Amino acid sequence: MLPQHVGAAPSPSPTPGLDTDNLAKWLRDIFGPLFLVVVSIVAIFFLFTREITRFVQFILLAIGIGVIFYVPNIIETTAKAIAVALGIKTS
Repeated sequence: MLPQHVGAAPSPSPTPGLDTDNLAKWLRDIFGPLFLVVVSIVAIFFLFTREITRFVQFILLAIGIGVIFYVPNIIETTAKAIAVALGIKTS
């Protein structure tokens, strides 16, 4: 090896593969503000066009998606609760 290539060699990572520990946090940080902007724009559009029924439906849908998106571990908790209600053993 040439001396200039010694520093360019990648260092071995402690765990092979991708580091997905902070993936959910990273996705929330990136897509959270984008989600809020889109919801705000669509809600304002429905209010200005005076489509109150569609506005209420959209806000309820946005709240449901927001809860799933922002509350950590909501999907795992809900799945475990459904499994227990059905009598399935969970670990």
